[in-house]
Amino acid sequence: MAITTTMKLGREAAVRRRRTIDVLPALLLLPSVLLIGCVIAWPLLTGMEYSLHKGTLLRPGAFVGLDNYVALADLGEFWHALRFSIMFAVVNVVCCYLLGLGIALLMDMDVPFRAFFRVAFLLPWIIPSIVSVVSWRWLVADQNAPVNQLLSLVGTDPIYFLSSDTWAQVVVFAVKIWRSFPFMMVSLLAALQGIDRSLYEAAAIDGATRWQTFIYVTLPQLKGISIILCILMTIWTINDFETPWLITQGGPSNATENLILLAHRLTFARNQVGLGSAVSFVTFLILMALAVILLRQQGRDT
Repeated sequence: MAITTTMKLGREAAVRRRRTIDVLPALLLLPSVLLIGCVIAWPLLTGMEYSLHKGTLLRPGAFVGLDNYVALADLGEFWHALRFSIMFAVVNVVCCYLLGLGIALLMDMDVPFRAFFRVAFLLPWIIPSIVSVVSWRWLVADQNAPVNQLLSLVGTDPIYFLSSDTWAQVVVFAVKIWRSFPFMMVSLLAALQGIDRSLYEAAAIDGATRWQTFIYVTLPQLKGISIILCILMTIWTINDFETPWLITQGGPSNATENLILLAHRLTFARNQVGLGSAVSFVTFLILMALAVILLRQQGRDT
């Protein structure tokens, strides 16, 4: 009886100690939570409030409820920016994945100067965005740009890359892919090196070809990380401001204007803060939906 009482008292003391200790992590996290609230939550709530008013940069304006969101449905610029954002994300994700996977497969093999190439392929990711994007703009800026000078050597007429809707989109896509594929390559290379080599040995014993091994062994092992990388890349691409802005500023004729640039133009060029905030909040909802999918996928993989 005495032993049972002692054990019960011991458990109660342990529970009390756990309850006392559990307060400490909350106290340690409190400064970070307050900082996040000031840096993230407060601007988010403020932007949401602006989207419910018809104001300018100088005056808050009257409360209009959801009128700004209803106005977006009739705004052709919004639908164009949404279509371009989706196309921008799809092209970038697909090209970066294929390019990154191809290079990762080569770097996983015993090729000469493998260490050098690994570093070289990381350069587009390491270089600051403003340096790389402005350099690309200089290469295709006008008829006297280096790319057009090379075209003239083979007898081709100059291409006005930044004056044509199609060519401007191609340039924006190319620069984004060039800047983004190293991340995909490094992540896929790490995943490739983590695959159990006994799977390849078993496939070789069964007489599988290289293509069959790639389809039935490599790709299934990369499925989880591939989904996560594609969702991450989609979020980053939709939220990309500097690439289209530094190259074309959304032109020509808004051909390369995504949702982020549209929100910027409505807010700071047209002084329509309510409408610009509505575009920003719609973009936020899209990104949040992608983030939820990402978190669920990570939960399945853990």
